Amino acid sequence: MCIVLSGLCLALAAKAADLPEIKARGELRHIGIRYANFVTGAGDGFDAELTQGFATYLGVEYRLVYSDFYSVMRDLLGKNVVRSAGDVVTLEGDFPVKGDMIATGFTVLPWREQVLLYSEPTFPSQVMLIARADSPIKPIAGSEDLRKDIEETKSLIGKQSLLVMEKTCLDPANYGLKGGEIELRAYAKSSNINEMVPALLHQDADLSLLDVPDLMIDMQKWAGKFKIIGPISEEQRLAAAFPKDAPQLRDAYNVYLRQIREDGTYDRLVKKYYPGVQRYFPDFFANHR
Repeated sequence: MCIVLSGLCLALAAKAADLPEIKARGELRHIGIRYANFVTGAGDGFDAELTQGFATYLGVEYRLVYSDFYSVMRDLLGKNVVRSAGDVVTLEGDFPVKGDMIATGFTVLPWREQVLLYSEPTFPSQVMLIARADSPIKPIAGSEDLRKDIEETKSLIGKQSLLVMEKTCLDPANYGLKGGEIELRAYAKSSNINEMVPALLHQDADLSLLDVPDLMIDMQKWAGKFKIIGPISEEQRLAAAFPKDAPQLRDAYNVYLRQIREDGTYDRLVKKYYPGVQRYFPDFFANHR
């Protein structure tokens, strides 16, 4: 009986919790993915430091739990999140809950909002079309009409093969790229978006999708090896994500986020991990102070 009760206690302790339970537990479990300087894998990164600061703000210990883009929502909710046609989302199965919040450059998407609570935006992003430097496809000239630029960029894909990563911000279903003549090639060797440019250079496909945070890093790492063709999405927002039954935790994070914007901590972290990003998204950083 004692063994059964102990196991029950451990199971309950593993469940996601709202603010009072986390304070009682004395630990905040941060689910993160090694991705684009948000979570580096070395214990630091933009979201890692943001969440470490949040744990300190709450007066609890911090623990980083690594996940991947295929498992991260399941690790938070204890359910598989199944997305069907028409963006119908269902929760299926029962799995261990491994953390209390996701903070990892996590894109705010309508289908995810059906099952998650998002914080106020923490970072901007956008998905772009890229090609190898020797590709005959030329970058669009660009205009003041973003929607027009997106349509022009999409038209250049034609029947070229396009490298994508499902269940991430690079999922073609997010941008109306499924069901046409485009030859979609899902990158399935891992769920690490950092591998998209190397795969493109290895000629796994003619073109690839890539988000701006990764793009900024890869343009330095693979300088002159690939080029940006144009935008595939409008500007996106990244944010921390919480279970629907943890509104107090989400609200506390929003208060903390406003505080570090005011005291300069937020700007310091942006400059540390993404120097120059303000040039890409001037409106975001002007409006989120």
